[in-house]
Amino acid sequence: MQTLYIVGTPIGNLEDITLRAIRVLKEVQLIASEDTRTTKRLLATYEIKTPLTSYHEHNKRSKLPQLLKAFDEGDIALVSEAGMPGINDPGYDLVHAAIEHGIDVVPIPGPSAIPTSLAISGLTAEQFTHLGFLPRKTGARKKLLQAFTDDSRTIVAFESPHRILASLDDINQVLGDRKLSVCREMTKLHEEIFRGTAQQAIAHFSKPKGEFTLVIEGKPRKKTASQP
Repeated sequence: MQTLYIVGTPIGNLEDITLRAIRVLKEVQLIASEDTRTTKRLLATYEIKTPLTSYHEHNKRSKLPQLLKAFDEGDIALVSEAGMPGINDPGYDLVHAAIEHGIDVVPIPGPSAIPTSLAISGLTAEQFTHLGFLPRKTGARKKLLQAFTDDSRTIVAFESPHRILASLDDINQVLGDRKLSVCREMTKLHEEIFRGTAQQAIAHFSKPKGEFTLVIEGKPRKKTASQP
């Protein structure tokens, strides 16, 4: 049976890849990549010579039939720009199509910004909700955040350097001056983990650069009187 391997790749540091992932990337007949420039650096580091093809948000409709046909020649590995494919990227469409065509889908677990940021945030990860990238426009962003004002689960979201300050301001306005963790450039050379409140984060990131993952405290639960 043909196999689609969902391969987790580093979110920054190229050493964060499993031995199994390296072996699979060497053995498949084709690698479908969200960003071939990033993937080429990874493949060169580990001397992987497998053919590479692009598969991203802007070409997924035209590329999907080609990839399904390519399974006739052998197995395919799917990699995202960073982390686990299928989360906030077009990988979902290929996975869904592979399942519908009877192709075996096998996970090769690897790094992901979501559990990584939660683990180092200092906030509870017992229950959490992931919002993906926050909306670009303030109105839509505030509307989304409003839906979680009474939610006690920890919130995880991605944001760009161009909008991080605006998003922190919206978080402060809608959710209040909650505790949060702002994870910048995780596992990379200029990694920074800020822990504090929304207002403190706004003051701290005066000239934001890099990729951001936000971990926001859920609505504090009311303390109940102890039972006698």
